[in-house]
Amino acid sequence: MPDALLNLSAYELAEKIEAREVSASEAARIANARVEEIEGDVNSFVTTTPELALERADKIDARMKNGGIKLWESVPIAIKDVLSTKGVRTTCGSKILENFEPLYDASALLNYGETPVMVGKANMDEFAMGSSTENSAYGVTCNPWALDRVPGGSSGGSAAAVAAGEGWWALGTDTGGSVRQPAALCGIVGLKPTYGRVSRYGLIAFASSLDQIGPMTRDVRDSALLLQAIAGHDPRDSTSANVEVPDYLAELEGGVSGLRVGVISELMGEGIESGPREVVERVVEGLEGAGAEVGEVSLPHSRYGLPAYYIIAPAEVSSNLARFDGVRYGLRVPADGLREMYRKTREEGFGDEAKRRIMLGTYALSSGYYDAYYAQAQKVRTRIIEDFRAAFNRYDVLVSPTSPSVAFGVGEKIDDPLAMYAQDICAVPVSLAGIPAISVPGGLSNGLPVGVQLMSDHFTEPMLLRAARAAEQVADFEFTLKP
Repeated sequence: MPDALLNLSAYELAEKIEAREVSASEAARIANARVEEIEGDVNSFVTTTPELALERADKIDARMKNGGIKLWESVPIAIKDVLSTKGVRTTCGSKILENFEPLYDASALLNYGETPVMVGKANMDEFAMGSSTENSAYGVTCNPWALDRVPGGSSGGSAAAVAAGEGWWALGTDTGGSVRQPAALCGIVGLKPTYGRVSRYGLIAFASSLDQIGPMTRDVRDSALLLQAIAGHDPRDSTSANVEVPDYLAELEGGVSGLRVGVISELMGEGIESGPREVVERVVEGLEGAGAEVGEVSLPHSRYGLPAYYIIAPAEVSSNLARFDGVRYGLRVPADGLREMYRKTREEGFGDEAKRRIMLGTYALSSGYYDAYYAQAQKVRTRIIEDFRAAFNRYDVLVSPTSPSVAFGVGEKIDDPLAMYAQDICAVPVSLAGIPAISVPGGLSNGLPVGVQLMSDHFTEPMLLRAARAAEQVADFEFTLKP
């Protein structure tokens, strides 16, 4: 029975629990056992919470006897360690928050249910800065497909946990591709909703105009169900959109007949390895065979997305991470005088990548350079938004690779920041525009998974999920637990 349940999707497991064929407590025990079995090899988590998972699962079972629960509440979940969890340490992958325990839960978790069956807090690049989950203060996470390769980042722990069966699904956060890129490299589905669709209250900020919480799941149906659980307006978040939440499962099997699909030419050429490009082409052919109208579309300013992102995001980092000063919470390094305490706390508490981005952002915002860098980057952002708007006048859904390559080796790019940043080339235009996008496994290249990225206009997630479901069905890929 444990092996059979581990191979189910989250939706299938939830149905079995609802039908009383298995209990939430049994599912939690199976997830805990899987974590104990393989966590030493994969390192998906900063903190595991087996007792808490069982305690909350027992509460779920008790509530079911008294009238039932929401379908998704019973499924064990991994939570990225950047989301505040009441009474459970939340580190953001950083030494500076090593012993921090929030006093409240993030709104997305409260929307999910009264007692999410959380198996642990997933490892991540420090403060979500990275594309490989090698920048964590708590060790490197390994890709379950090949333990000598990275799982992507910054939500690499969440992606690896799902791919390895340490829970049936997970929550990650996406600032410049940090849900979609690790999902692609680990052979799972990763959804970045429209900016404002999911509350950011309780999400410890990296770049406030870009951060968005998103589902990381085994298939598209699970993503639709998890988005249903976490989406909604939140008056505690000023960037939360007061837009009605539709039924994301209602039209999921509607197919793509008559849907207009545009392949982004700039993201299918230079800088994209042949393997990912060929997988995307095969999936697009499959969508055309299923009735979609396929064409080519240009986003002329997308080539400037990467440099614009790496000015805007560090600028916001410079502001957001200023709060970590050793005074109010987190690490404090004793010193003679306030300024020296600030310096030593940040010197010991932040890792190299966090320091690099803080310095980049501070420089871009400094007097004499603001107009030359930050203001110009914001103009590029506006151009990219206009490019997408024009593209969506012609096409319903846009397609590209999610990542320019398959999973690369641990340590291969860690000393070359520019090569690491280039891994985000396909993902950052979406983040700058604030539109929804999803990565679906499309097939394999050299034995490793390739993600196909689908994008649509603001708040059109139902259509995007329908197209992604069709892409999933024509793709040459079937989810299997790794390792």
